[in-house]
Amino acid sequence: MAEILVRYIHFVGIIVLAGTLVAEHMLLTGQVSLAQMKKIARIDMVYGVSAFVVLIAGLTLWLAVGKPAEFYTSNPVFHTKLTLFVIMALLSIYPSLYIFKASRGKESLMTIPPKVINAIRVELTCLVLIPVLAVFMAKGYGL
Repeated sequence: MAEILVRYIHFVGIIVLAGTLVAEHMLLTGQVSLAQMKKIARIDMVYGVSAFVVLIAGLTLWLAVGKPAEFYTSNPVFHTKLTLFVIMALLSIYPSLYIFKASRGKESLMTIPPKVINAIRVELTCLVLIPVLAVFMAKGYGL
């Protein structure tokens, strides 16, 4: 029963993470008002919380419940999936810092740097690849 609950939390976290990342990408257009940036900052906070939930649930699945840890640890597909998640986390730092600072600013209209948008696009690309790797991993590829 614990495994089912942790998997459910993991999936919900992934869904929220994907939704918030897509929302950020859609809302961070060329120019954004301060009011819009404050909304984007709230979305980014939800994104951060969902990433933490995905991480904790994923670690719990790996180390505590479900398949033996060796199933994951010895699988290079799992390591690729984990690497993509870490890349997403590292890439999210710059946009999050920018969004946080901009939402606290005084400018009524701000231009979004291309680096912010591109970082989110690379995160989305990683996010598209991770579920494919998860399916391969679950089917035993890489063992």
